Amino acid sequence: MTTLSPLLKQATPVQAASGHGVHLIDTAGRDFLDFTAGIGVTSTGHCHPKVVAAAQAQVATLIHGQYTTVMHEPLQQLVAELGKVLPPQLDSVYFANSGSEAVEASLRLARQATGRPNVVVFHGGFHGRTVAAATMTTSGTKFRTGFAPLMGGVHVAPFPSPLRYGWDEQTAVTFALNELDFILQTLTAPSDTAAFIIEPVLGEGGYIPAPASFLAGLRERADRYGILLILDEVQTGVGRTGKFWAHQHCDITPDILVTAKGIASGFPLSGIAASSALMSKALPGSQGGTYGANAVACAAAVATLRVIEDEGLVANCAAMGARLQSGLEKVAAGTDRIAEVRGLGLMLATEFSTADGAPDPALAAAAQRIAVEEGLLLLTCGPWNNVVRMIPALVINAEEVDAGLAVWDRAVTRALGQS
Repeated sequence: MTTLSPLLKQATPVQAASGHGVHLIDTAGRDFLDFTAGIGVTSTGHCHPKVVAAAQAQVATLIHGQYTTVMHEPLQQLVAELGKVLPPQLDSVYFANSGSEAVEASLRLARQATGRPNVVVFHGGFHGRTVAAATMTTSGTKFRTGFAPLMGGVHVAPFPSPLRYGWDEQTAVTFALNELDFILQTLTAPSDTAAFIIEPVLGEGGYIPAPASFLAGLRERADRYGILLILDEVQTGVGRTGKFWAHQHCDITPDILVTAKGIASGFPLSGIAASSALMSKALPGSQGGTYGANAVACAAAVATLRVIEDEGLVANCAAMGARLQSGLEKVAAGTDRIAEVRGLGLMLATEFSTADGAPDPALAAAAQRIAVEEGLLLLTCGPWNNVVRMIPALVINAEEVDAGLAVWDRAVTRALGQS
């Protein structure tokens, strides 16, 4: 009998049958609050009626119009809709299917446009599982172990994580920028460095926001040396952090922006955006793909972007994120086993530690498991899996936030009692 690969480990035992908004219904009819959103994918919630209608209409009209063979209307509409939310400088877009593909497309563009071989990534970043993306990923060894030899030309610089280093934010930023300068003096000369690639908020690395002063320091060095700044907004984009793009929390603009996850409410779609001048420096034939910009996925993405605008979901994310973070901090105040609550918008995390301050993955796992038992779906992350993350859909309301917090409070209390 054929079975799924045993390497595919489910984070919960739920057998999902249907979904609506921030709710998933299992095959037994039990209702779960879904604070995972398919790892940040169902931005407008499960089965938003306008996204469903757009996809259904497109399936009945044109399912696949391969976009280096023919052009189709949903793709043209999507380009126009993205133009409303992208920085004006980023006026050229390319579409693929997954975050990994888009990250690799950004790398290819950066190397071809600059003629330089090397890139600098930042410790704790997650950029995907394909060869180049996995080489640039340092959020955990499981994405790289047994996969060598990996791609050459990648250098890893420190990410300014105050909690990890035990410093205040400015000390961590100063250290990380100084180390980056040292790397540019000792490992990869600026003239050999095509790009800096960074997540504005570490995803799998633990939901750690990059300080604005650090991103400003990267922008300044990129401008000084002719290095491209690539922001991997696969998880942080499309309203997730309370701004449409996470870099809008800072006064910077990337040279290349990578997007995926929430852009199509669950349909496979990713892309990169750059200036037309930069995009034109890539070699002919270097961009393409059989399924990229699939017509149904594009139609869903157009509907997603319109729903986000029409329903004010970015503002809702900011407001509900503040409510959720306040509640998480109240839970954390009741124990010294929570080292930190952090994040932006509806991209929030609780990090667990032992009594002596070491990472505590067992306590995080217990809290996550108990929350699922009580009807709240959550995921863990971080290098030690000692971080529990919350990423509900942008449509969440105050009642649902409070319901999730009530379950979380009980789950943490029970987990602490078992530890």
